[in-house]
Amino acid sequence: MSTTLNIIFTILSLLVFLGITFWAYSRHNKERYEEMGRMPFDQDNETTGN
Repeated sequence: MSTTLNIIFTILSLLVFLGITFWAYSRHNKERYEEMGRMPFDQDNETTGN
């Protein structure tokens, strides 16, 4: 019984990991992540006046 639960938990964990990875790298989120990646540089320019 314990071995079966371990297998089920491992498979579910793998599926969740793959789902999160697919979601994070999907094209739908690309623009948002690129904008978030530029935020530190945009804020730096605002504070220094450049």
